[in-house]
Amino acid sequence: MRWLAYPIKCLFCGLLAMQTYFAIQILLWISLDPISTAFQRAEQWRLCSWHWSCSVQSKWTPYDKISNNLKRAVLVSEDDIFFQHKGVRVEDMQKAWEKNQEKMQSKNKAKTALRGGSTITQQLAKNLFLSSEQNYFRKGQELIITGLLEFILTKQRLFEIYLNSVEWGEGIFGIGAAASHYYGISPAALDLEQSAALASALPAPKCFDKEKYCRRGSINYSVRQEFILENMGRVALAPIPIPKKAK
Repeated sequence: MRWLAYPIKCLFCGLLAMQTYFAIQILLWISLDPISTAFQRAEQWRLCSWHWSCSVQSKWTPYDKISNNLKRAVLVSEDDIFFQHKGVRVEDMQKAWEKNQEKMQSKNKAKTALRGGSTITQQLAKNLFLSSEQNYFRKGQELIITGLLEFILTKQRLFEIYLNSVEWGEGIFGIGAAASHYYGISPAALDLEQSAALASALPAPKCFDKEKYCRRGSINYSVRQEFILENMGRVALAPIPIPKKAK
């Protein structure tokens, strides 16, 4: 079995080096803003290819310059207890697993998109470093990066990076570009309705931006906006302190 030990060691060292690279990158983001994400670079290549000009828009906006309306709306849309959990929501992942297993066993599995159970941190891990492929190795790597992000960065910093890197339409990345593209205003000026509309786009941003990307059974954005507006008041924008027990 000696012949097997060497490739296993090489594989282990390679995986360890990869995790070290991810950790170093995340450490740099404590004080430096990410220039781009893996998903953004892939989209830029898809849209621009060899063209001289490119329609990709991205503009970094500091956390305190983003409307609290938008922050609350995004939390309702994507991860309402983001500031309370440790990076994953096990119950949601279990539900997603069960749903996906049902779809995999169905006759139409090739035509059916898998359901996700990702938190904001998991989405950020995927967008920053990983491809869009759906497999168990990629999901495992996503969970490792999620742990590194939660361990190294504060919740506010994670949310700031997410809001500045998430896709909001074809070639539109980050709330700075989105607020300008859709409303011609700064992220700080977004009102309740505008924030709810932008947050409703996140599950399918290309469809929200351009009808050609919409498929049969696409998201009903108006219904989703109403739901977000009704629930924006119940989400917290900071960790809720645990009350001390009386002595």
